[in-house]
Amino acid sequence: MPLFSIFTIFSIIFLSFCLGWVVELDPYTLNADTILQQPSFEHIFGTDRLGRDIFSRVIEGGQTSLIIGFGSALVTTFLGFMLGSLAGFFRGFVDKTFVVLVDLFLTFPTFFLLLTLVSYVNASTFLLIFIISITGWMGVARLIRAESFKIFSAPYIKILNIAKVSKLKILLKYYAPLLAPIFLVSFTFSVAGSILAESGLSFLGLGIVPPQIRWGTMLNDGKSVIQIAWWVSFFPGLMIFLVTFSLINISNYLQQKTNQKEVKVVS
Repeated sequence: MPLFSIFTIFSIIFLSFCLGWVVELDPYTLNADTILQQPSFEHIFGTDRLGRDIFSRVIEGGQTSLIIGFGSALVTTFLGFMLGSLAGFFRGFVDKTFVVLVDLFLTFPTFFLLLTLVSYVNASTFLLIFIISITGWMGVARLIRAESFKIFSAPYIKILNIAKVSKLKILLKYYAPLLAPIFLVSFTFSVAGSILAESGLSFLGLGIVPPQIRWGTMLNDGKSVIQIAWWVSFFPGLMIFLVTFSLINISNYLQQKTNQKEVKVVS
């Protein structure tokens, strides 16, 4: 099991949401005497160009970034799961409508569509979750749809249809458990993608407006002083890397276990 990745994810979540209750952190205090100080015992991640403690800002920014990442992934995966499973189960008109809808969304580059939507609205946490979700559900839905077609062709599903078992019962009792591993894999991948999307928007100066902190805005702030103060951008970038790398590692493990189960079932 990817124990290191699981430990890393839970550690970052604990630091972001629980450390502030244990240790008094102030990410907004300006101090002209501590501008661009290197990492030390007093400021373990150093300070930025306004003298603010980077460690406390990384902790504070992690809350917003993780909420947007996990919230967007949950909505994205659930939406893709519902639409993909319905298209694969009912087929016919429902499946054709699904294909047209997916093709329509895929016509536009996802990130540019995301930029367009964000540039015309005043972004908030919940609005970013909504925007990232509606621009990222297509891949999950297509994957679920393909797996639903495979399940639909199984002999026991045909027998249940011949026996006129309720379609809702078949969908919830037989389809959902078989699609659950794919749901988990897609969810972990979506969290990583959502965090990267949110960080990219923040880095470009879009998204939630200051003074609210995100890892992406911290990267953007450190861009102008990267030559003399590497730590301003390094630590928020490290957090983004650790979260995305750990989630992708967990996703690969879940996908491997799912493939092993499928091989056992086939054999």
